[in-house]
Amino acid sequence: MTALPRRALLATPAALALPRFAIAQSDNRPSITIAVQKVVNSNTLDVLREQSNVGERVFFSSLWEGLIGRDWLGDLRSVPGLATSWRRLDDRTVELVLRQGVRFHNGDELTADDVVFTFGPERMFGTGQGAPQGVTLFSRLPGGTGKELPPEVAAVARRNWPALEKVEAVDKYTVRFVNRTPDVTMEGRLARYGSDIMNRRSFEEAGSWLDWARKPVTTGPYMVAEFRPDVSLTLVAHDAYWGGRPPLKQIRFVEVPEVSSRINGLLSGQYQFACDLPPDQIESVERNRAFEVQGGTILNHRLTVFDKNHPQLRDPRVRRAITHSMDRQAIVESLWAGRTVVPKGLQWDYYGPMFHADWSVPAYDPAEARRLLREANYRGEPIPYRLLNNYYTNQVATAQVLVEMWRSVGLNVQIEMKENWAQIFDRSSPRAVRDWSNSAPFNDPVSSIVNQHGPNGQQQQVGEYANEELNRLSVELETSTDRARRRAVFRRMLEIAEREDPAYTVIHQNATFTAKRKDIAWKASPAFAMDFRAGNWGA
Repeated sequence: MTALPRRALLATPAALALPRFAIAQSDNRPSITIAVQKVVNSNTLDVLREQSNVGERVFFSSLWEGLIGRDWLGDLRSVPGLATSWRRLDDRTVELVLRQGVRFHNGDELTADDVVFTFGPERMFGTGQGAPQGVTLFSRLPGGTGKELPPEVAAVARRNWPALEKVEAVDKYTVRFVNRTPDVTMEGRLARYGSDIMNRRSFEEAGSWLDWARKPVTTGPYMVAEFRPDVSLTLVAHDAYWGGRPPLKQIRFVEVPEVSSRINGLLSGQYQFACDLPPDQIESVERNRAFEVQGGTILNHRLTVFDKNHPQLRDPRVRRAITHSMDRQAIVESLWAGRTVVPKGLQWDYYGPMFHADWSVPAYDPAEARRLLREANYRGEPIPYRLLNNYYTNQVATAQVLVEMWRSVGLNVQIEMKENWAQIFDRSSPRAVRDWSNSAPFNDPVSSIVNQHGPNGQQQQVGEYANEELNRLSVELETSTDRARRRAVFRRMLEIAEREDPAYTVIHQNATFTAKRKDIAWKASPAFAMDFRAGNWGA
């Protein structure tokens, strides 16, 4: 045995014992448990695979981050994220300067190489025959993983970036995004979820895509400790976070499907937060003066969506009749206690100059609905309505009210309860009507009407809807740099999708309500996302 020098012998006990003791004693940050209706839908934590309202809550501000961030506690405007600055080089090119010293959860420093890989074929677009049409495939990267991506990943990437030509590293901390076509929304696309940055090395070292997708290595203030699909997600503090030491030691999101169980668990101290409360439960929580409910309207609308291939919905007059027989304001007042609004169609004033303030949803007009049904020669044939059990707040109650409204004008809409989204989209039996919601990930209609209902959108990808003029206008909206023309194009798209050949109809603006103890100094975001970074926690 080799003898240690006296200096080493004296130093060793302290080096081995004292730091461990000091860390254990000094980390007195709290751990919290949040009761949610659902953690994620896809049973993965891949931001491209899990494009959902529930995913937004657990991902953003906690796990995933993009080059351009959002002001989650303000007006959701774009702010510096993993990039400190960006500039336009031309109508097709944006250059960004990366924040230096950013550490991934595995200790690696964020560099341009990670950004290029994030937007490359192996991670985003796929390398095989199924690669998105119109997207230039990057040459296979040295040391590539060869992992098979689920088709949904490439499909979402194609929706988010339909004409991305390449992403190139200018130097270690500078990247350049080049589009095939002009695009005034490139900065918005960089800020939207799905454009978040992952660590290249962790992806390459993972045994499979699923291995990586259930424990992705990112840059957020919290990192994955344990993910139990359909049960819970546990995040722990990433103390090397560039935005400051996270205020919480651990965050645990746990699935509690029943509203009453979420509330009872909150009041008993089992949970510190209870999410997805319907408005009629707010008063019952706040009767206990130790608790409060935060929240309100968010940049998301609840929709009824149509499959125009169903025999009873092929005639647009039947779909138009459905839209005119919906008393949306009655739903807002009766089920939401007036805490949300009927919006001006699928748009938000957040769009700025692109917003059409004089637009409206189809008027509640039962007489017009009956007239349209007579013209269409509809004779009461059944129309299936696929429904989840309160995935959306007040979902079942809203559906029951709508069915009665439709029945009053002669529409025979029949609810079919389903267990999951796979059953909602299943084509083995007739599809006609379903629930959905639509968000505005950035402040342009491309982010919503094109992204979800256009030629690359999910509604067309699942085979529910297509309209030749709307598809042509979608491409024009994405590629035109003429602001006035873009505004006119968007209005025409609203006319087609909401009035002439309905793809959907808006019910109301969505709202989200979260209950918590009053002594926790935390502020809700005007979004599904929950922010637990430094500066938004105190007790």
